[in-house]
Amino acid sequence: MVHPNLSTEKHLLLRKKADWVWTETLRIHARSPETRVASSLSPIEMLVCLYYGGLLAFDPRNPRWEARDRLIISKGHGSICMYPILADLGYFAMSELERVCKLDSFLGGIPDPVIPGYETVNGSLGHGPGVACGMAVALKRKQSRNKVFVMVGDGELDEGAVWEAIMFAGHHRLDNLVMLVDSNAKCMLGHSREIMNVFPLEPKFEAFGWLTMTVDGHDIPAVYAALAECAASGPAQPRVLIANTVKGRGVPSLERDPLCHIRTLGQQEIAELIGGGCGPRV
Repeated sequence: MVHPNLSTEKHLLLRKKADWVWTETLRIHARSPETRVASSLSPIEMLVCLYYGGLLAFDPRNPRWEARDRLIISKGHGSICMYPILADLGYFAMSELERVCKLDSFLGGIPDPVIPGYETVNGSLGHGPGVACGMAVALKRKQSRNKVFVMVGDGELDEGAVWEAIMFAGHHRLDNLVMLVDSNAKCMLGHSREIMNVFPLEPKFEAFGWLTMTVDGHDIPAVYAALAECAASGPAQPRVLIANTVKGRGVPSLERDPLCHIRTLGQQEIAELIGGGCGPRV
């Protein structure tokens, strides 16, 4: 699946940016080992396509620009990969990446709205979809054409509040709402299917009136095309992109560990990963 607006040049740019974000996320983890690195490596391609692919309306000079699209990161702990993106785009200085989790830094292990580019508090899981629904309703009442994107993890779908929001969005036909599911198959205590089996996801969303798409979450052309379709005008119903991803993407020790959510990488391992060109696989 290739979108006509994704040229070869743009595809290469997005891949290069994704690889750079992967490297910078590991560097942040090396300096601040309390960050959740495995969860932050799986959604990189989705975020890169949104921010560098022209699919999200934003203004780094005015983070609260009224005409912006809203992006809510509900799985806040798993979005440290957003920090390099926001710095690169000019939301704050690149030098701030050196101070993540330090006492005098606004970049914490769990993000909050004090960070330019973040919309909401992102600590307790399960609340992002409900907030996104509220924003989507408000924008529709203002007759705004802007979209609301909300990213959740598959483990987060264990939360009942998420399904209340899914039901609400379907009932109110919130066609300006897009949910991104980082379906990386693992949660804090092991494989998602063994902790709480909510799969398959597609028929459940469809039962609540959602337009559903499923892609390989690391395939940039597929992710870009699906996100472009989600953002386009279409049926009066909310949309969900289920991205099948790999938790700890590009780090073999994390990829094979069912408890990688709580794993911390050592300095030597990170140095070898970055220096050895292991990285994400194209």
